[in-house]
Formats: sequence, structure tokens, C-alpha cells
Amino acid sequence: MLELNRWFFVLLLNFLVLLYLLNIILFKPLLRVFRDREDSVNGSLSAAKDMDRKREAAISEMSRELRDARNRAKEIYEERRKEGLERQKEIIEAASREAYDLIEKARRELRLEAEKARQRLRTDVDRLSDEIVRKLIGA
Repeated sequence: MLELNRWFFVLLLNFLVLLYLLNIILFKPLLRVFRDREDSVNGSLSAAKDMDRKREAAISEMSRELRDARNRAKEIYEERRKEGLERQKEIIEAASREAYDLIEKARRELRLEAEKARQRLRTDVDRLSDEIVRKLIGA
């Protein structure tokens, strides 16, 4: 059975003083360290979530910029392609006109040459017919 004598009260007082001193020296600092660690972990988690949101926003922005750049490149490609086709068409038309002009010039030259040849032939025919007539008359 428990006796309530003076040692009991001394031990009780000793226990309470020890509990008070342990609370001040050990428990409160440990609780403060635990709270600080929890705050630090929560802060790190919050920072990580914030960085994740920023990363997602940056990825989204980069994707949008890449999509815009691709669209712009496609537009530029189409513009250059159209310009190239137009230039090709102009070159072909110019070459066709030049070829037509050359053909027409060649035709004119051929007509002139043919006309000159006809003139020479007429002259030769006239001369030969005169010669034949002279030979027939003189013979």
C-alpha cells in the first residue's frame, strides 16, 4: 500500500521539478524543432508546387510559341512557294515569248531567203531561157 509520508512529498516535488525542467530544457525545444521542420517541409512542398505550376506555364508558353513559329514558317514557306511558282511562270512565259520571237525571226529570215532564192531562180531562168532562145535562133 502507498504510504503518504514526507519522502513521498519530496519525491513528488522532485518529480514535478524534474518534469518542469525537462519541459523547459528538452520538450519545448524539441517541439520547436519539430514545428520548424514541419514548417520547412511545408514551405518546400509549397515551393515545389509553385515551381511545378511555373514549369507547366513555361511548357505551355513554349508549346504555344513553337506552334506559332511552325505556323509562321508554314506561311513563309507557302509565300515563298507561291512566289517561286509565279517567278517560274514568268520565266516560262518570257522563254516562250523569246522562243516565239526567235521562231518568227527565223520564219522571216526563211521567207527572205526563199524570196531571194526565187529572185535568183527567176534571173537564172530568164538568163537560161534567153540563152536557149539564142541558141535555137542562132542554130
